[in-house]
Amino acid sequence: MSRGFSKSMLSNKQVLTTGDVAKICSVAPRTVSKWFDSGQLQGYRIPGSKDRRIPVEKLIRFMQAHGIPFDGLDAGLTRVLIVDADLTLAQAVRDSLTETKNYEVTIADSAFEGGAMTMEQKPHVIVVDITLPDVSPRAIARFIQSNAIVSSTAIIGTGEHLSQARGQALMQDGFTHFLSKPFRTKDLRAMIETLIGAETTTTSV
Repeated sequence: MSRGFSKSMLSNKQVLTTGDVAKICSVAPRTVSKWFDSGQLQGYRIPGSKDRRIPVEKLIRFMQAHGIPFDGLDAGLTRVLIVDADLTLAQAVRDSLTETKNYEVTIADSAFEGGAMTMEQKPHVIVVDITLPDVSPRAIARFIQSNAIVSSTAIIGTGEHLSQARGQALMQDGFTHFLSKPFRTKDLRAMIETLIGAETTTTSV
């Protein structure tokens, strides 16, 4: 893609946040911050804040120099995998997220299928029903964290009438966040955008 790259693939964006770059390069936002702070990835900070901005052309040069695949330039979509046996709910969530044109959403109805799709698609976020019969929540978290290629993936656990105490236990097991069913899709979207799209201001290496 020096091979046919077009800026239209980035929805005509000229300047990107660290969250945008993280999605495009399939890395954690903190990794992008390290690239920026070390001077490897050129950009600028917004005056009066610590927020970083990276011009598209600077990112492309960086990706070419470091051999980073250009696959993620497909509009910088947030990849979400929903793992839930309730296909009616999963499809409703998918339809709601993809309305914004900022998401690529796939569905798996079992933990086994979800594991295979995770390794194939490398989602930014996995939304998983913790009551799936074929695996424990702790096993799900360990599977993600033990695979370097997807270890930065955010995991949101869902379940019927999930209590605060149960949710906190999930986070101790390695989940990023939790959401009790029934939930509003706009609440899920806001949670995803907070987890993935938030500007990273950490400067430590």
